[in-house]
Amino acid sequence: MDILSILRELNMPYIGFTAQALAFILAIYSAVVAIVAHVKASSDASVRLLGSAKNSALGATALLTVAVIVLEYLLITGHYQTAYVSGVSNNSASLFFKIVSMWGGQNGSLLFFAWIMSLFTGSIFLWRWDDVKHLLPYAIATMQAILAFFIGLTVFFANTFEQLPFAPMDGGGLNPLLYHWGMVIHPPILYIGFTGFVIPFSFAISALIMHQKGDAWMRITRRWTLFAWIFLGAGLLLGGRWAYDVLGWGGYWGWDPVENAAFIPWLVATPFIHSVIMQENRGMMKRWNIGMIMVTFILVIEGVFITRSGVIGSVHAFAQSAIGPYFLVGIVVISAFALFLFVSRWEDLSSENELDGLLSRESAFLLNNLLFVSIAFTVWWGSHFPIISEAFTGEKIVVGPPFFEQVTGPLFAILVFLMGIAPLMPWRHVTIRKLMQLIKIPLIVGILTIIALYSLTWIKTIWAVLALGFCAFSITAILIEYWRGISARRRAHKENFFMALTTLVMKNQRRYGGYLIHLGMLFSVIGIIGMEFYQVETQQNVAVGESMTISSPFVGTYRLTYLGLSSEAGADSNVEIIKGTLEIEHNGKVVGEIHPYQEFFIRQQQPMTIPGVHGYLSTELYVIIAGWENNGQSATFKAYINPLVNWLWFGGIVFILGTIVAGLPINRRSR
Repeated sequence: MDILSILRELNMPYIGFTAQALAFILAIYSAVVAIVAHVKASSDASVRLLGSAKNSALGATALLTVAVIVLEYLLITGHYQTAYVSGVSNNSASLFFKIVSMWGGQNGSLLFFAWIMSLFTGSIFLWRWDDVKHLLPYAIATMQAILAFFIGLTVFFANTFEQLPFAPMDGGGLNPLLYHWGMVIHPPILYIGFTGFVIPFSFAISALIMHQKGDAWMRITRRWTLFAWIFLGAGLLLGGRWAYDVLGWGGYWGWDPVENAAFIPWLVATPFIHSVIMQENRGMMKRWNIGMIMVTFILVIEGVFITRSGVIGSVHAFAQSAIGPYFLVGIVVISAFALFLFVSRWEDLSSENELDGLLSRESAFLLNNLLFVSIAFTVWWGSHFPIISEAFTGEKIVVGPPFFEQVTGPLFAILVFLMGIAPLMPWRHVTIRKLMQLIKIPLIVGILTIIALYSLTWIKTIWAVLALGFCAFSITAILIEYWRGISARRRAHKENFFMALTTLVMKNQRRYGGYLIHLGMLFSVIGIIGMEFYQVETQQNVAVGESMTISSPFVGTYRLTYLGLSSEAGADSNVEIIKGTLEIEHNGKVVGEIHPYQEFFIRQQQPMTIPGVHGYLSTELYVIIAGWENNGQSATFKAYINPLVNWLWFGGIVFILGTIVAGLPINRRSR
């Protein structure tokens, strides 16, 4: 008898449910025993108890892994009597999409989320914590209690292994919008970013409980924080790319509540990553750092709540479910406990130094924190305004993109300028005269950029011109910092340019990796400016052989001649593709064809619009099919010219590269 035959004889859903139920018990046991281990710290039993807590935590991880494997088996084999499998998979789905459908629905994705968190909470035991052994008991207890909360949701309120009273012949299949590479990898990457913050949060809680006044908790979790931060940022970028490729509205970010729910924790974690440098170098901003990492994780849980409760309407949210109230209770309990610790340990977190002057790197870091927190609060307020307005007026009032853009735009512009000026400022104090000497060249480049852009008759949007000038200022400042470091190494060590650059970065990972992160963000900002201020769109109905035109000062005129529609089979029998063909003529020269299309999912009776794209680094032509008549004899197309949009994606790649450079433990002595 082969393995598959044996598995078919077993009650696999029961095994999966039992595994996650036992994981829940072990997580609770681990949390309780870890606390007891600290209480008995002076006895020989403490070591044994802490070892038991560790083994239980690893056991919970192993059991959740079993549950995940069982669910994958049920998805792959089409066990449609399992309600979750029936809802997200079907016979026509490829093996690949059967596998990834684990995170395509509410219950499965929650189990997947808990499993990823368990990988983090289990992996901490692979590291030696000699410097912070005293923090381990309460850190383990915090992690395991949070993990138990999420596992408990899957056991009691969102059981992935719930059975139907009958076995359907086929399932409903994934939401068609999820059949895209971006949504295949977007949720796992976002979940890694979300759950990764449980490590620094737990050690911060432990440090408060233990009255620790130093920065040991922060130093040993810095790379964990950076790891979570980069994955959360990459998840946001992939979500934007998915929206651009699939939703067919020519944009990448709609300020949707679920989008914002992932963006807000990133906004709060970003100043934390900056201000830990202040605590390490000057013993300052301790309250900021503890507060921000706690708020970041609470916002993570709240973001999961927003996505899964249906309390705020969103195209990205799961259907309204019964787990919403339990999530809310969890948020309240964790927030209240964290706030109590923060307030009761206020004096333990006093700074060792004060600001020596307004013109200093310390002041720049403080301004950076205030700006990011202000943006985060603005986005949080706007996202929650439907709930707030309903509570006070009885009517849900939704604020749209104009609110977010008008309020956060000026704050982001200041941050762009700060990216260039902050690295040049010394610690403690600098005179205005010295500061002007330091920023002289970047300032000249920025001013010349503003003058040059404003002199162009078609680009006179003052806010865009100023923002691009700020970008030029900051990019120049960062490049000058690289040039100074490279030149110093070449003089001192007689190295060639590339050797000097490589050695400089590897010996100063945090500094020059951080500069690379800033460059990536600035490149992305250039793309955002191009899209927000200079995007052009048109919609026209054309018959076969007729043409439509769209023009932009960036690239001139595109003439699109409609050649007809064609139909073809999709990747599986459930999909039919209707493809349009248009000839592209750019400034009088034929440069090729563009093929926007719609995938029609027969079982779900739902279309998915995929744009046709033709472009360069400077701009992109983006065309979608809006509809057709008379079997395709005429069709309606919506066309966009998206200036600089590829700078957004390129900047994201540079951002990720910079974070890897800053975070990899290549040179442990790098500061």
